[in-house]
Amino acid sequence: MLKFIKQLFFGNYFYGICAVALSIEASLQQQVPINYFLYYFILFAGTIFYYTNAYTHINDTKSHNPRIYWYSQRLHKIKTNQITRILTIFISSIFYLKLFITKSYNYYIDNNLLLLIIFPISGLLYYGISSKGISKYNFRSIGWLKPILIGFTWAGIVTIYPIIFSSIEQHRIFEISAINYLLFLKNMMFITILCIMFDVKDYASDYNKSLKTFVVQFGLRNTIFYILIPLSTIGLGTFIMYGINHDFSTQKLIINCIPFVLLLRVAYTLKSRKSIFYYLIVIDGLMLIKAICGSVAVLYF
Repeated sequence: MLKFIKQLFFGNYFYGICAVALSIEASLQQQVPINYFLYYFILFAGTIFYYTNAYTHINDTKSHNPRIYWYSQRLHKIKTNQITRILTIFISSIFYLKLFITKSYNYYIDNNLLLLIIFPISGLLYYGISSKGISKYNFRSIGWLKPILIGFTWAGIVTIYPIIFSSIEQHRIFEISAINYLLFLKNMMFITILCIMFDVKDYASDYNKSLKTFVVQFGLRNTIFYILIPLSTIGLGTFIMYGINHDFSTQKLIINCIPFVLLLRVAYTLKSRKSIFYYLIVIDGLMLIKAICGSVAVLYF
């Protein structure tokens, strides 16, 4: 069982599942058709490739970090899997584009070009570009900006991308609206809060590296009570007001509030030290819970 858990979370398969689940939730909430299955396969594989790539250059079999040790023990296999994965993504992408390319395809791309490229670029800038003289310039080294950038990238990929590609698949004109922006901001804030929580895990190493994360700058207690809990409360309150103003049913309102209530609860538990699996399963798991709650609320209420 432990072997399966490590493979699921250390291998970043869980991130892939969360990306797909959040994308489906966003499509349902924005009332657009669910994407073709190949789109989700590419998203799933691409997410795994992106997060795994950061560990393919690490080889420290004596590390006390369970994730780094896990990767170091399987480095050759992981590199081979990465090559297979990128080839699969490339072939699947060509097939996907061939399925849905039309005479008006250029229109969809030209009119949404900024939205299509800004999120992959922000993701690349997080780790830096693999080039001498450039790779050292990455936003990951800017502690306070790191969670915001991750939240921005995730929100774009799981909120904006599904409706752009759905419009391409359905041969419909896509125009971004106020609800798209609101849902994007909601997802960005939710994931940004999770990223700040995750920085708690790396407090000691970030402090030694002089990486000015929120936790390093303000301390653990201040981060919890003056950043995490207030932001979570604002998110919860804002959603409740939005739901009331748009005549959400009581059931729909309650189900959508569950992830924010859990966010508050988990933030409070960070006062005591937690294992890496707590962060990977419980904190990252809130993304999946949010996706499930949001999807259920739309489908059944």
